[in-house]
Amino acid sequence: MKKVLFYLISIALCYFCQPVSAQGKGDDFQKQARESLAQKEYIRARYMFLQAYNAYAADAQYAKAVPCGVQAAALYHRENLYTEAFQLLYGIEQKLISGATGGEKQLSALRYPVTRERLRMYVKLRNPSRAKEQLDKLEGWAEAAGVDSLDTDLLYTQANYYYTFGMNSQGDGAFNQLVDRYARQKDYAKAEACYKELIARGRSAGNAGMLARAYERYMAWHDSIQGITAQEKYDALKAQYDASLQTIEEKDSSLSARQYTIIGLCVLAAVLAAALVLGGMALMRFVLLTRKQKKLMEAMNEHSALKTKFIHNISAQMQPTLDTLDARQPGVRALKDFSAHIEELSALEDSLNEPYPVEETNVSAFCEELMAQVRGTEKAGVTLTVNAPKLSVGINREHVSKVLLHLLQNAVEHTPADGKIWLDFKKRGAHTHQFVVTDTGNGIAAEARENLFKPFSGVKDLTQGDGLGLPICSLEAMKMNGSLALDTEYTRGARFVLELHA
Repeated sequence: MKKVLFYLISIALCYFCQPVSAQGKGDDFQKQARESLAQKEYIRARYMFLQAYNAYAADAQYAKAVPCGVQAAALYHRENLYTEAFQLLYGIEQKLISGATGGEKQLSALRYPVTRERLRMYVKLRNPSRAKEQLDKLEGWAEAAGVDSLDTDLLYTQANYYYTFGMNSQGDGAFNQLVDRYARQKDYAKAEACYKELIARGRSAGNAGMLARAYERYMAWHDSIQGITAQEKYDALKAQYDASLQTIEEKDSSLSARQYTIIGLCVLAAVLAAALVLGGMALMRFVLLTRKQKKLMEAMNEHSALKTKFIHNISAQMQPTLDTLDARQPGVRALKDFSAHIEELSALEDSLNEPYPVEETNVSAFCEELMAQVRGTEKAGVTLTVNAPKLSVGINREHVSKVLLHLLQNAVEHTPADGKIWLDFKKRGAHTHQFVVTDTGNGIAAEARENLFKPFSGVKDLTQGDGLGLPICSLEAMKMNGSLALDTEYTRGARFVLELHA
């Protein structure tokens, strides 16, 4: 609070003590805002961007005012202050409508970033209908402005919208337009970056169909570009060859010298032709190998789906028989638990692309509640410790609890008397945080680590556990846009890290 008050007093002194123009004040405010943003002082940066926006707007410098206002709105909704952000964007739009001059094109170009920021907020809020309204407006502004850079930005924005809300074919279409544009400009590096972005999105979303389509198109495009590049090199060498012949005919009257030159160029052409042939053979071999790998990947995906369905059916068929047996028998209880775990594992594999909803949760209280559920089951002298700040983050309480309780129960089971168990929470970035469960037990044997999160990796005595707990927890983490991993560098017991991304 003192720091913010100091900033406000400093700004006021600068405002009243420096007799500068509105544009000069705007430049100064904008400079301070960017410096604060670079230092991650977001509150001060937002305030300075607002001051810069007001100064520029007062001087009718809307081309400079709009970016500052939009940046301030982005900093608002970065802190989930959506009401303030929407009000600011509405005010900017009204000021442009009432005060901006310079024609429809300029007004459209200025309204474009305002609408785009509003679209980003609706996308973040997962509101597809309102986001679509803003996307339609954005297309209108880009068309009216007639600026190439806006057309390119629009395609990226469209692709992001479509992929966010699962419309992969439309997202592919937007990416194809981007690639075609860069290909016409012969900017192959940017075109390749577009394909890699598409492949990365497919991989992060776990969408095998989208990944296969993107990879196939990328390979076809890559093959064609190699052919075009080789042809361009050949044409350049041929042009050089023709120019050399012309120079020889014009300036060299010596027949022997001309012959030697021609022979050298022919050798060069032969070498180039041989290189093109070898390159073509290598390219053909690569294409054939790629197609083979694609077919293999499709077959593996199909077999995996059939295997999951088969296991699910077996589990469903076992259940009526298990219900007739005495549940008090350890073997029967183990079989029932195994059947339930198989059902849960199959359900998770079939719904990986359906993320869990999240809610704001106090991390400190949440972790204390989890530790309280295992307290009393530990061996004599075992210390249970929670290290979590009083901080609110967005998580799915039910499924995070499920994963962490499994890890804590394992830790309690394998930690000997007088040992220690920790549950820690760590903030790793603006959108990344970790829950860490550590114990001083026996640890995980080196030969067991490779298959720790893989189901059905060995034959087990089901009365001693079916080994599906950690694979199920790993799939739960994936559904929460995260991962579950064993810290192999920790050697005094076992340490598991549940990392989640907002």
